[in-house]
Formats: sequence, C-alpha cells, structure tokens
Amino acid sequence: MQKTSTRRQFLAAASAGAALTFTATSYGKIVGANERISIGLIGCGGRGYAAHMPGVHKHDKEQNVEFTAVSDPWRVRRERAAARCQEWYNRPARQFVSYRDILALDDIDAVMIASCDHHHAVHLEAVAKVKKDAYCEKPLAMDMESLKRCCDAVKASGIVVQMGTQVRSFPTSTGCRELFRSGVIGKVSRIEQRRNGSKPYWYSWMQRAETIDAKDVDWKEFLMDRPMRPFDGKLLTGWYGYREFTDGPIANLGCHFIDLYNYIVGSTLPESCVAQGGTFTWKDEYAFTCPDQAQATWIYPGGFMVSYCTNFGNSDGNVLKIYGDEGTIDLTNWQKPTFSGAGAIKPTKLTKEDQPVDPVETPDHFLDWLQCLRSRKLCNAPIEAGYNHCVPALMAIRAMDTGRRQVYDAAKREFRDG
Repeated sequence: MQKTSTRRQFLAAASAGAALTFTATSYGKIVGANERISIGLIGCGGRGYAAHMPGVHKHDKEQNVEFTAVSDPWRVRRERAAARCQEWYNRPARQFVSYRDILALDDIDAVMIASCDHHHAVHLEAVAKVKKDAYCEKPLAMDMESLKRCCDAVKASGIVVQMGTQVRSFPTSTGCRELFRSGVIGKVSRIEQRRNGSKPYWYSWMQRAETIDAKDVDWKEFLMDRPMRPFDGKLLTGWYGYREFTDGPIANLGCHFIDLYNYIVGSTLPESCVAQGGTFTWKDEYAFTCPDQAQATWIYPGGFMVSYCTNFGNSDGNVLKIYGDEGTIDLTNWQKPTFSGAGAIKPTKLTKEDQPVDPVETPDHFLDWLQCLRSRKLCNAPIEAGYNHCVPALMAIRAMDTGRRQVYDAAKREFRDG
C-alpha cells in the first residue's frame, strides 16, 4: 500500500479545520480514502476472534481495511481466524505461528494485539520499533520495566495506538464525563466499584486439556519469556487463572474501571495504594493461582479515594459509583448510567430521583482507531491511557503480594514501599 500522502490531501485536511499534529513518521503514513489499510491480527483466541475481528468487520468496507495476516501459537486458532478472512474477503489471510513474521511483512500497515497478558508489552514494543500502528489489549504490562520500555517505544515511533479499554468510548461514558465537568455533583470524594460473580471468569475460557494436541501448538512461542516446562493444554486455554501469565481480576477487570474513571473525572495516576486478596472459595484440582477475592484502594492527588473489589464467591452487590459532595453518578449499569442528588452533603440542584445521563455521540472504539489510522489524530485511549490504567493495577498487585502500602513516584516513574 502506498503510504505517502499528497500535498493536496494534507491541505484539504488543514482547510477542513482538522487539529492535526504530526511527527515525521505520522506525516509519512497519512493515507487516502481509496487506499486499503492492511491489518495483521496477533492472537486469534477469544478476544481476537470474537471481539477484534467482528469489531473491525462492522466498518471494514466503509473504512477500506482488511485483515490480511493472522498469527497464533495454536494452529487451530489461527486456521479458524484465517477461514473467517476467506469468508469475508474471498481471499485467504496469511497464517503465522509468531508475531515476528507479521511484523516482517512490508505490506502490513497496522496490527491488533489480542494475545495473552504476558505478551502485550513485548508485542507492542516490537510493533513500535517497526513503526506499524497498533490496537493493543489491556492490561498493557505485568511489570514496570516492560511498561516503561513499551510506552517509550510507542512515543518515539510516532505510531497511532489505541488501548483496548473500550468502555470509555461508550456514548454514555462521554455523557458522564460531560456531566462531571459541569460540576453538578460537586467535588468528588470517592469512586468505587464492586464487580462480583458466582465463578471466576477463567473457568469459562479453559478447555479440556486432553482435547488439545501438543503438535498443534508452538509451546515456546506461547510461554515466551516464562520458564520452559512440558506442554500443558490447561495452561494454554486457562492462563487467565494463573498468576504467571496474568495478574488476576484487579488487572483484568479493574483496569476497565480505572480507565473509565480516569476518562470521566480527568485523573491520571494515584499517590498510594493498599490491597489484599486470596483464594477462599474456588479451591479445586486446577490449582488456579489468581485470587477469587481481591480488594484495592488508591488515594489520588486532589484528595479522593478509589476502591475496587471482586468477590467470586457471591454475585450480589455489584456497584460502580462516583460520589461528590453535591450528588452521585451511578454507572453500575454502564450502558444506562444515572445521576441524582443522593447522599449530597452540600446544597444541590439535583433531585433525589435517578435521572438518565444523556449520551454524547462517540465513535465506537474500533471505528475511532480505524479513523485515526487515516487522520493520524490521537485515539480516544492513547498510550498514556494504557500507562495510566496499568500503573495503579501494578501498584495494587505489589501491595497485595507484599502486604505493604505502595507509593508512586511520578518523577522516577516507579513505586516503592511506603
């Protein structure tokens, strides 16, 4: 695909009033509406196959994009994704075991990273180094060093990146942000989510190990930098339940919450964090190491507290609310949030009855990314959003593991016991 823009295209965008800021790399990748954008999918499991592919397919004709290559360590998964490409585009997608092969293709313009949690930062850093645009799933990283390397590589490259925290692109989420900015609920004092369930989510992803043929899997590619051990189909499909490959519910579920309140109230990074967790209900032959109970609290600059907890021993009590001194925003049903004067400690103009939050028209998360691939504008969830959801999650995991309060040092981009 031709990647250079014409002077006419640039001037047309400028004359239309587009607020564009380009690096040299970004400027060179502006493409015309008639030029196809070629996408590679890295990770063809549930998220890649069931979310990324159909999410883009809704817009692929309008945006002139196409999946042309897929990679996954498991043959069954990549063949399934390639077959879907054949069905959609009437031509086969190229299949690869490793993400490295996709990145080596000159005709791939952008990639979607839907791999395992312990792959995300490595994959995105590698993508940035070859200057391809990216959509990357959350959580962004499992340690601070890889998080910083990844973010620095993205910023140095000038690529367009969308983080996979799609809830911020709901029209209702933008509506909540506008409502909060109006000052109607006053000064925020606390934000909390209780996201409970009757069973941990990792059980639903795991397949019977005996149904998976080791010959179909590049086991080393899956493990990546984790220690080698004999093939285990239980780990391949049930990795969401093992701390070696993921940090559990605070990182996986909580990062959506963190990103959402950052988006709504304009927060970025916390000052401190405490957390605890453990497995108290789901003890069985699988020996999952992710906690079925977890709770974290953070204190943010500006003087408010954030609380997140998960109970996988009882599904009752789900809530997501932003509390102000003049009212409350209730996002427990984040597709239909409400606001009211409930709990106000200062005079308020709000009624005690719940009022629906007016949605604000917003492109869906995949469409926003696809549009930004051409405009080179900043995505709705850029790399900074990834850093800002990941740091609080990593602080909570360390606090839970060590039993010690964590304090964030913004100047050094690190946290310490405090």
